[in-house]
Amino acid sequence: MGVHMSLDRYRYIVIEGPIGVGKTSLTRRLAQHIAATALLERPEENPFLARFYQDPPRYALATQLFFLFQRGSEVRELAQMDMFQTSTVADYLFDKDTLFARLNLSDQEFVLYQQIYRALHLQAPVPDLVIYLQAAPETLVERVRRRAQPYELGISESYLLRLAQSYSDFFYHYDAAPVLMVNNEHLNFVDGDEDFTLLLHRIEEMRGPREFFSRG
Repeated sequence: MGVHMSLDRYRYIVIEGPIGVGKTSLTRRLAQHIAATALLERPEENPFLARFYQDPPRYALATQLFFLFQRGSEVRELAQMDMFQTSTVADYLFDKDTLFARLNLSDQEFVLYQQIYRALHLQAPVPDLVIYLQAAPETLVERVRRRAQPYELGISESYLLRLAQSYSDFFYHYDAAPVLMVNNEHLNFVDGDEDFTLLLHRIEEMRGPREFFSRG
């Protein structure tokens, strides 16, 4: 049985991690490799995002609520997919929406956000596997600056530091699905076939609920 066939037990895989860590690139490649549907975030559609990075207190709530309603439509889209017939690889975890809300909203705004979240009754499927990508904050900063997306130009280094720590805290407690933690500092899954193949084998060999993969 080849690597491709060995991943058949994973019908819904999520790639997660902070901004600049390489989620979307790996999602696209993995989805193509296993002939799965790629479900991608669309941050460029959020009209408040660029302004949020420039003035977080003013635009945090609008930015967060736009993403929440966007996720709502994506949850319904995912629920309509036949996961017994089609595998899905997503570049975000629905549960992490609250991570950004806690990080960016004031206490009163967060209470309002929670009320709206509960009113939407979002019931996202639980992934078969979450691949949590990690990298040093300075690496994230360099990658974000290099790709130069217009809506990301206002991201500060301090925000990326806080975001990376929030992800670390979130996944320390996350136990809804198996998690493969991947140190992405010295791995290139997009341009390097060797690293991508190593990751596939590591996924294939997963047996426990939480494992770690790195390359020095």
